[in-house]
Amino acid sequence: MTLRQPSMLAVMSIPPTTNQVENGVEHGWGKVADAFRANFKANPGEVGAACSVYVGGRPVVNLWDGLADREANRPWRNDTIVQVASTTKGATAICAHMLAQRGELDLDAPVVRYWPEFGANGKDRLPVRWLLSHQAGLPIVDGPLTFEQACAWHPVIRALEAQKPLWQPGTEHVYHSMTFGFLVGEVVRRISGKSLGTFFADEVARPLGLSAWMGLSENQEHRVARLHYAAPFSMEELLAGMIQVTGLDADTVTAWVNAIWAPGSVQARAGELGGALDNTSDYSTTRAWRAAEFPAANMLADAQSLARMYAATVSDVDGVRLLNPATVERMTVVQTDKTRMHGLPPGLTIPADRSFYMSLGFWRACPPGPMVGPGSFGHPGSGGSIGFADPDAGVGFGYVTNLWSFRPDDPRASSLAEAVRSCLG
Repeated sequence: MTLRQPSMLAVMSIPPTTNQVENGVEHGWGKVADAFRANFKANPGEVGAACSVYVGGRPVVNLWDGLADREANRPWRNDTIVQVASTTKGATAICAHMLAQRGELDLDAPVVRYWPEFGANGKDRLPVRWLLSHQAGLPIVDGPLTFEQACAWHPVIRALEAQKPLWQPGTEHVYHSMTFGFLVGEVVRRISGKSLGTFFADEVARPLGLSAWMGLSENQEHRVARLHYAAPFSMEELLAGMIQVTGLDADTVTAWVNAIWAPGSVQARAGELGGALDNTSDYSTTRAWRAAEFPAANMLADAQSLARMYAATVSDVDGVRLLNPATVERMTVVQTDKTRMHGLPPGLTIPADRSFYMSLGFWRACPPGPMVGPGSFGHPGSGGSIGFADPDAGVGFGYVTNLWSFRPDDPRASSLAEAVRSCLG
């Protein structure tokens, strides 16, 4: 079957007063359309994708093309949504910071102020900020947990309450791939009385008119794009990609990868959630997965919703602003430059800005990451999606795809962000 190539990428001149861009770009933003088109032509190329950019609270780019389902030859449409993996974490962090902005959540307070049962096994003084910055020492759940238990939420919460941190909280960091969403989500639930997915729907998605869900209702299933996977790559290709992305030497990258990502390592186990998510093929395409709330990994959204959400953190979007400048300034201070990555062998040092440059729930821009400036913040997802904002340029950006590639040097979002930088001047 031949992949349908982009055919509707017209560069259009939109009057300055309009707030609608129909599958195109405003005058002066054609380079983004060029980059989007090039992603389809490149090997291995896209299957289906969408990209959206807001500047100053209004859309300037809205592009989509390709196939939502290659086997069914179903075209990608403006209302197509797709799983965005860890891009979900940015939306979850925004919810927490909205509560902090209202004075309902103190990020320096111990978690037990809001969630008393959390204090078992030496966690009674652990502050909320370490949940957001992946420094809590809780990247894994000992388990065992079943997929059904994970979907039910509370069994995971009970397990995390009993869990002993793997390190003294606040002294090290490692990516909390799945537990991040349960940890932050339970704090939000204890304060607001709403599950994270419900809070997001009520406080973020509905006011902004987003097509984004954590816990997808069945009546939206017809909009979901089918995931396709890029060809696997070798360890040599992985190392080469990481060397290119980080600028570190081969020996350092090899030692880092072998220590952190080796089979059985903490980081490798972080995605298993106590055994509940051992086999991706068993759950990732199911209705049960999409209906449940996994606030670290299972949001379904379109690119425009990601861009619009992030735009509303740095500007007014149709009268809605989620976060004020003071909140943005506080939540984007990098935290992981102060602690060591858990699992690194003695004597190995990896600069935070080349490995895990994390603030309070958001990756920060670091060269050559797919953002637009030193003030940018956001979150990428496994497979290639990303949403981010830049407060200096007033940018909100979203990119989604259903061709999942796990290469660290995946150029698709990076090329689009570079085009945005070029258009901004």
